[in-house]
Amino acid sequence: MRAELGSVSTQAVYDVLKACVGAGLLRRIEPAGSPARYETRTGDNHHHIVCRACGTVVDVDCVVGTAPCLTPSDAAGFVVDEAEVTFWGLCGNCR
Repeated sequence: MRAELGSVSTQAVYDVLKACVGAGLLRRIEPAGSPARYETRTGDNHHHIVCRACGTVVDVDCVVGTAPCLTPSDAAGFVVDEAEVTFWGLCGNCR
């Protein structure tokens, strides 16, 4: 951003990211122990694999069937429309 526009505050960048998430243009993910990341792949209920060593994050299509891919044993009255699954392991480079 700064290379293109010059002076831009960090808060302004996060405000724009938040607005993009709210508009459905971006999806915010935050794997445990990692900073928030933003992706343009939205609305398809995909999941992620995270490398424990280097932190690489890779998209994984829905595990089985259509969204939400998983069914809770007790939805407690909720209508579930999305499941967020994070797989953890070592990527090919770190193995």
